[in-house]
Amino acid sequence: MESHTGAGARPENTPRPAVSQRLVRRAREARLAGGRTAAAPRPEIDASWERVLRSGVDPEQSPESRLLETDEIEHRRRATALGEVMPVLREGLAAIADATQQIMVVTDTEGRVLWRQGHTAVMRRAGEICLTEGAAWTESATGTNAIGTALATRTPVQVHSAEHFIRVLHDWTCAAAPVRDPRDGRLMGIVDISGPASTFHPATLALVGSVAALAESELRGRHLVAIERLRSVAAPILCRLGGRALVVDTHGWLAAVSGMPPVDRLPLPKSLEPGTVWLASLGMCRVEPLPGGWLVQVAEDSHDRPPRRVVLDLGRERGLAVHVTGPVGNWTRRLSPRHAELLYALALHREGRTAAELAGDVFGDASRTVTVRAEISRIRRHLAEVLAHRPYRFREGVEVEVVHPEVPADLLPRSTAPVVLRTRRPAGRA
Repeated sequence: MESHTGAGARPENTPRPAVSQRLVRRAREARLAGGRTAAAPRPEIDASWERVLRSGVDPEQSPESRLLETDEIEHRRRATALGEVMPVLREGLAAIADATQQIMVVTDTEGRVLWRQGHTAVMRRAGEICLTEGAAWTESATGTNAIGTALATRTPVQVHSAEHFIRVLHDWTCAAAPVRDPRDGRLMGIVDISGPASTFHPATLALVGSVAALAESELRGRHLVAIERLRSVAAPILCRLGGRALVVDTHGWLAAVSGMPPVDRLPLPKSLEPGTVWLASLGMCRVEPLPGGWLVQVAEDSHDRPPRRVVLDLGRERGLAVHVTGPVGNWTRRLSPRHAELLYALALHREGRTAAELAGDVFGDASRTVTVRAEISRIRRHLAEVLAHRPYRFREGVEVEVVHPEVPADLLPRSTAPVVLRTRRPAGRA
């Protein structure tokens, strides 16, 4: 069912008329003093203030941040697909920003300003509040502001005058919307319109949201063209191959398939490399690069045959590695000391370990479950074929061998993990 907003109504995510800014200022001062007033700010602003207060941002601070170096800014510009749609953003927003005495700002997912364009005088004023290339505009850096709050909530938001947490920004108004990559749904960055508070208009947020959607549509169209191009490359290759095979783009979207039912998208490891790889949905596969994607050949009779043997090599501090032997080949991954500790704990406890138990094994602190989950997630990007979760464990049917150093006391010598210390202690006492 569609809902229509009347001419006199105000969309929920835009600020109240300027006459109510006095009440917003009172609510802000009360919040800073640890209290509240009857007239509360909009819910999204109220929630943002709460987050910012917890992060310890000083409301009287200057909105300064350590700027990225020029080469780092250029690197980030090249690394994001936002660069592909900058012409769309400039055409949709930059000219309007210039005409309305505002500027367009585009940031990455860390809130770092990568591009800005608009009214020359406002560009200069923006420099005075560090709204410039390379600056950080997350809530934790600059308090409540449209860029940072849109990053925190992943939704469009408009922040006006006293709704900003930092007092020096009360002379500004801004509206921002997230831009997502239609290929995988991930956030790419934020597009924003900012200007003096006198330039506020309730329609600005709708404009920014529409242009963000237009940029996403442009990326979607480019993706479809790339899939068609990949399909033309894939057709003659699949005609020559026997058995089951797929051609997918770098995000796993299907371009062509042979010998098996089609799928919309094939889940791929984040760091896929050519060679033999275990894919949970297909089993053991041979992966080869193609222009703009991958050729994936399924090893026959391998769907239910996971890797059979894992060797955790802890024999040399500088050669920590895990070797995996599967039905159609084997491969090796180098390990960081932390990942070696986690895999060692799992090798000792084949029944599995919870995140809290692993935190105790590695850090001696069962509360550090967030760190454990993040590290295990990184490990499983490469070893999902041999590691299960809930609880974390080596999969059933996988033989696990640990190669220890000749001298037990040399096991991960720099480690302070309790699970390692318990193994080294007897030798250390001898």
